[in-house]
Amino acid sequence: MGIAVVVLFVLSAILAPSSVSQGAVLGMLPFASILACVGLGQMLVVQQGGIDLSIPGAVSLAIVVVSKVPNGDNSVLLPAILLAVLLAVLAGVLNGILVGWLKLNAIIATLGTNALLFAVVIGISGGSPTTTTRLLQSIAGGLTFGIPNSVFFAVGAFLILTILLKKTVAGRRFEAIGANPVAARATGLRVRVHQSAAYVWAQLLYCLAGILLAGITAQPTAFQGNTYLIPGVAVVVLAGTSLLGGRGYPLATIVAALFLSQLDQFVLAVGVPYAVRSIVQAAALAVGVGMYTINWAALRARLFRPRVKAPA
Repeated sequence: MGIAVVVLFVLSAILAPSSVSQGAVLGMLPFASILACVGLGQMLVVQQGGIDLSIPGAVSLAIVVVSKVPNGDNSVLLPAILLAVLLAVLAGVLNGILVGWLKLNAIIATLGTNALLFAVVIGISGGSPTTTTRLLQSIAGGLTFGIPNSVFFAVGAFLILTILLKKTVAGRRFEAIGANPVAARATGLRVRVHQSAAYVWAQLLYCLAGILLAGITAQPTAFQGNTYLIPGVAVVVLAGTSLLGGRGYPLATIVAALFLSQLDQFVLAVGVPYAVRSIVQAAALAVGVGMYTINWAALRARLFRPRVKAPA
């Protein structure tokens, strides 16, 4: 994935120099950070062999809560953030119960949760955009040492997640359950608890992404989370996390988010219509799925096996 990012930036510098200018990169990094947070949340769910399609509603709800509830009042921002976190936990618990305990299909269950979240979004916002508080704009949309603040939030989420997954007993159990839940259950591990917890942690990361997005865009819309469904899955697949569950790759997910964000910027810089963006993302998702799910050895053996001549 790292090589692909380097190649993409080299091609961008040659074919579309404007896409790698200082202003363009500073404009791209905040959205790459948001996508990285979404991707990290989806990665946790995919590690347990699931899928979370409630990303649009989760991100949009966080945006609406931290922008509509304060309504420009900086003193109400902290209670609004706490409310967004509480709603994210409730949404994660709902997904965890439906998928982890009731064993419903993850696609159907999370789609239902997504519809419920959008009902709350419309109930709070009325479908109209609201101006973000100046405090949130300065925190999420500001710069520190010339680097967008959202990058630091994404890096912090990455470090915490990496330590929890790779350096703790609970994290190693989490990955073991994702790799083989039957064997994990036989050894006495609490499979349902870990599978349910994946959805709760994912919702918290979606909430972080929504809060950052509300601060970066001064007047966010109530449905801005819709654009993160396909990319949120694509970065996980491109990072190498198996859709069947098992080990996750947080660093590769961050790099994949950078790759996909720069790819969007490159496509727009070369003059391709904006509508093609979704097609490019879907193509990247298809390539990622093909790379990690197709049995290439068997395919090569079938294509290049020596032909045996029939006896005369």
